[in-house]
Amino acid sequence: MDMAPLSHMPEPLCLIENTNGPLLVNPEALKILSAIRQPVVVVAIMGLYRTGKSYLMNKLAGKNKGFSVGSTVQSHTKGIWMWCVPHPKKPNHTLVLLDTEGLGDVEKGDKTNDSHISVLALLLCSTFVYNTMNKIDQGAIDLLHYVTELSHLLRIDTSPNLNRVDDAADFVRICPNLVWTLRDFYLGLEANGQLITADEYLENSLRPKQGTNQHLQNFNLPRLCIQKFFPVKKCFIFDLPTHQKKLAQLETLHNDDLDPKFVQQVAEFCSYIFSHSKTKTLSGGIKASGSHLENLVQTYVNAINSGDLPCMESEVLTLAQIKNLAAVQKAIAHYDQKMGQKLQLPTETFQELLDLHRASEKEAIEVFMKNSFKDEDQGYQKKLEMQLAAKQNDFHERNLEASQNRCSALLQDIFHPLEENVKQGVYSKPGGHCLFIQQRDELKAKYNQEPRKGIQAEEALQKYLESKESMSVTILQTDLALTAMEKEMEGITEEFIKAEAQRLMESLMQHQQMMESRKIFHQEQVRLMETNRVYQEALQQRAMERQLQEEVKKLKEKLQAENRKLHDELQNLLRNDSPDDTCLLL
Repeated sequence: MDMAPLSHMPEPLCLIENTNGPLLVNPEALKILSAIRQPVVVVAIMGLYRTGKSYLMNKLAGKNKGFSVGSTVQSHTKGIWMWCVPHPKKPNHTLVLLDTEGLGDVEKGDKTNDSHISVLALLLCSTFVYNTMNKIDQGAIDLLHYVTELSHLLRIDTSPNLNRVDDAADFVRICPNLVWTLRDFYLGLEANGQLITADEYLENSLRPKQGTNQHLQNFNLPRLCIQKFFPVKKCFIFDLPTHQKKLAQLETLHNDDLDPKFVQQVAEFCSYIFSHSKTKTLSGGIKASGSHLENLVQTYVNAINSGDLPCMESEVLTLAQIKNLAAVQKAIAHYDQKMGQKLQLPTETFQELLDLHRASEKEAIEVFMKNSFKDEDQGYQKKLEMQLAAKQNDFHERNLEASQNRCSALLQDIFHPLEENVKQGVYSKPGGHCLFIQQRDELKAKYNQEPRKGIQAEEALQKYLESKESMSVTILQTDLALTAMEKEMEGITEEFIKAEAQRLMESLMQHQQMMESRKIFHQEQVRLMETNRVYQEALQQRAMERQLQEEVKKLKEKLQAENRKLHDELQNLLRNDSPDDTCLLL
């Protein structure tokens, strides 16, 4: 059953008490809200204290008295006062009027509570009346920007389901309309020599300037944010209501005692509010009732009291902190996005990675500069640069790792056939070492032709080849032994043996002249002994396989005779040499 709020609220009631400490919600006011089943149109007003806010709200309620107007320099409205009345132009709707305490009360001395009250009113309403004096100036724009930013921050932090924004259309539905009221307006509505309307004056005041320097960015930022936050905007100007001395009795004066133009302006303002103020709408197009509004009040007050909003003495400093932190996050996100799109690890060279980083870093800093606000000491920009440098180092380490992994996988894949051939003895034959080297070089060329190996390519290849050096030496030794054996198996004649002995003697004499140390003589001895051993084994094998034992026996006898003869001749030649050298020949 719909409630008739007027019979229950003959006068306003305090909704949010703002005295000492945290904000307090009046249970009686919540009880009234919870009983309202009708859709609600919520109109809230914010502005400096002693600027006539309560007078306008009383007129919207259809009364001369109600909200405390006050007649001295002392602020009357504390916290938020609420008045629920039947909507004069929307049947079965309730008009909820929220009058906030004046901002800038010097007796209060707490700017934090001022801003929290304003943020709360902005989040609850469907039409936000911003009441300022005389003209639209930078101070008024900065203050409204500050309040909208805090409200956006609080909405994100609390994230109630009823206030979740799903898309752009949803954002337009839930954001309040802005009605900017200019009191005691004294300027002429004129621009470039042409008369303009109040709405055009507001539009011109919120229009950003062309340019990219930091001063213009600071000028444009609050204007762009206000335009985005309030899709629908309206402006009303009000002349001075009456003679200055009679303003103290404003709520007791009849229309006949007021300036007719002021009376007409107030009537036009009320008519617009009644006709154009939309129903409070939640995400998904849900029309809010009083009980929905009650839930929002409790949710936001609890969030504010729990410290979810920043509390600093300077609104501009707080806003700069919020905007610059967000600007850093946007810049980092832009950097990550660009590097993710363009970077493919591993890079061929370190310079390629460095060029990509510098290009993305430059764009990220441009994003920061575009979104930053009063970063006068460049503290936040320096934080951004430090984070970007850390990301560059991280990419360098990842690039090295990716290159190493890529090269290891390639080496295993490309050289696998070669290693299999070694295991199967493919190179264990005369000329096998040459074949091994040839195929190894072909695989090296194939490895070098593979793209995207990264900066570890050469180092990884050299380490791999070094790890296989012992394999190459073994193949070479086997090749030499088998080659010697093959020559013996093909038939060794007496003349060949003599010629070979002569060659060995000549070679030995040449080596004696070239040797500079006993170590080299010793190495040659080992080599000759090993060759002789292999040679003898080859002869035995040949005799067994061809069953030429007899011929081998005769050959051995001849060979022994020749060896004795050679031995005697060599001893005669080397009698004057050192004992160690003689041992070498034996």
